[in-house]
Amino acid sequence: METSGASHLLRYRKLENFFSASTSEDIGAPLKVAAKEEVGRWADVFKDDDGWVSIMISWLKIITCLMTMMVTTIIWALIMLVLIPWPYERVRQGNVYGHVTGRLMMWILGNPVTIEGLEFANERAIYISNHASPVDVCLIMWLTPTGTVGIAKKEIIWYPFFGQLYVLANHLRIDRSNPTAAINSMKEAARAVVKNKLSLIIFPEGTRSRSGRLLPFKKGFIHLALQTRLPIVPMVLTGTHRAWTKGSLHVRATPLAVKYLPPIKTDGWVADKIDDYVKLVHDLYAQHLPESQRPLVAPDPSNKS
Repeated sequence: METSGASHLLRYRKLENFFSASTSEDIGAPLKVAAKEEVGRWADVFKDDDGWVSIMISWLKIITCLMTMMVTTIIWALIMLVLIPWPYERVRQGNVYGHVTGRLMMWILGNPVTIEGLEFANERAIYISNHASPVDVCLIMWLTPTGTVGIAKKEIIWYPFFGQLYVLANHLRIDRSNPTAAINSMKEAARAVVKNKLSLIIFPEGTRSRSGRLLPFKKGFIHLALQTRLPIVPMVLTGTHRAWTKGSLHVRATPLAVKYLPPIKTDGWVADKIDDYVKLVHDLYAQHLPESQRPLVAPDPSNKS
């Protein structure tokens, strides 16, 4: 298990020292959770506290997170406006915003976090992650390296505060109004990534899983890999669906785990095997997720035993 910090996290050592005084997770010291498997076990047996005190604390945490994001968004929006003539610097500052805001929100939520595979966290790559909770976004903001851009639907610009900052930070948007527009948007995004030597972060499921079980992957991240020839670095998130369930306002302090898997090289991939590559990566996730988050396997109709 890795507990050493990556370079993009060490830049915020003073901030981390402050946080570590109040949480059980510390990137620079041994963690309380001894292994990822134990985190998965804890998440599976974690008992919910649905009393009114717990619910009130959840609401307080959520409101504090929203207020924190509002403050940091306003601060970095002003920085972005000054950096309008320098698009790449806006990308970098957007990542700094994510590191600070994501870490602050994780500290407020109070979930102990185990991180493994940090030696793969500084690759120039397409980072992908399973997605089952708003907590995933906090973790991704905090842990993706500097020089990484996200891809979101073009309508994100209408999200108050965050959407405008997303555009100011020069992140990428795609038009999903029809298949042709989506393909052209992906091609433009790939060209921008190659030209500016950026990394990408994307949720290949395309939506959040309510149960936490892995959903089928869409093909967009494979198309991006074929066009950019960047390696794919899977980030496997465990337990976030229990920490903050989709559609719920009840936040729970269940332990979480993040594991970076080794980069998957794509420079030899060919366009006529896209479905095979999607299955390859999807199966890799299923192998590294606990049983409770693996996709359900449909019964084989030919097996009548």
